[in-house]
Amino acid sequence: MIARVTAGERDLFRVLVVRYGALAQRTALLCGAGADADDVVQESFVAAYRALPRFRVRESFRPWLLRIVINQAHNAVRGRQRARALADRVAGWHTAVLDDEPVSNALTVERRAALVRALGDLREADREILALRYLLDLSEAETATALRLPKGTVKSRTARALERLRCVLADDGSASRRAEPDGSGSRRAEADGSGSRRAEPDGSTAPGRGGGA
Repeated sequence: MIARVTAGERDLFRVLVVRYGALAQRTALLCGAGADADDVVQESFVAAYRALPRFRVRESFRPWLLRIVINQAHNAVRGRQRARALADRVAGWHTAVLDDEPVSNALTVERRAALVRALGDLREADREILALRYLLDLSEAETATALRLPKGTVKSRTARALERLRCVLADDGSASRRAEPDGSGSRRAEADGSGSRRAEPDGSTAPGRGGGA
């Protein structure tokens, strides 16, 4: 297909748009394009069409295209001066980003929500490399092509990004366990009077307001 397009059958390029459009959309969203994802995808395919004469047929088309999408998404974020908080950008991700294989079979709805929050807390470089490897299911070689990195660098950066993600998830889980939304901790303190006592210098306790001398 690619060889026929590069050989002059440019009308066949629309087949590539249909085949890779959804993947390009998810990539743009994961790279922070937000509401501009549609524009990023359109601009990416235009750029890819114009760059076809430079495409080497022996290469894989998918990572080559995603490299263009990533660059276009970065340009969109920088060029339009998006200063939104990271949480706002994560909120703009469509649910469909995590609905496809292989993620949907491995994660429950709750775990996917926790994963999205945790990814949002990572720096952009970590989020991108994990998104390409595990959300878009690219191989190390394809990720290296998309990010223009050596394969060994992709492997080491992925390992570090996974470790940071585990730390964020662990911190999030600890915070959830510490929370007591029913206020039981406060009621227990009031029930035994500990909340109304104060420590004296000698280690004893003095009654709070309303207590007898």
